[in-house]
Amino acid sequence: MEITDRKFVAIDYKLTLDSGETVDESREGNPFGFIVGAGQVIKGLEDAIKGKKQGEHINITIEPQDGYGEARADLVREIPRSNFPPDMDIQPGMPFQAQSPHGPVQFTVKAVNDETVTADFNHPLAGERLHFDITIKEVREPSIAEMSAMGQAGACDCSSNSSGTCGTCGGCG
Repeated sequence: MEITDRKFVAIDYKLTLDSGETVDESREGNPFGFIVGAGQVIKGLEDAIKGKKQGEHINITIEPQDGYGEARADLVREIPRSNFPPDMDIQPGMPFQAQSPHGPVQFTVKAVNDETVTADFNHPLAGERLHFDITIKEVREPSIAEMSAMGQAGACDCSSNSSGTCGTCGGCG
């Protein structure tokens, strides 16, 4: 079966940067699964695997614009040091999660002094060229549960399909 939109795909992968640093990889015997076209992975990865089949091994390079975007200067902000607990040892490189009026936000500390903490709200891989070493372990129609989860993100609802897969569900076409 060929990888197209609305197919469930499971991959073994290793993600490295131009420096050769490994930043992520699947665990042995536990491939990473997702539905193509559901926005669950970066666009560059989805585009690169379309048309491939189970068992194929590919190496791909994804430019920042098709990955996590370019790093944006407007996403680096100064936060008053007084917004943090006074006894907290804040160091550059520390990841943080904070609560905003719109929900949780993540940032990385770039610098800290007595008055301010410089916070970078860019994705940690923004501006990076991504190198994936991928083996396609599985390609199939998604299950009802997988499609229902996707449906909650604005896709179809296949709860009326009793076949156990979504490929024949009228709402998924």
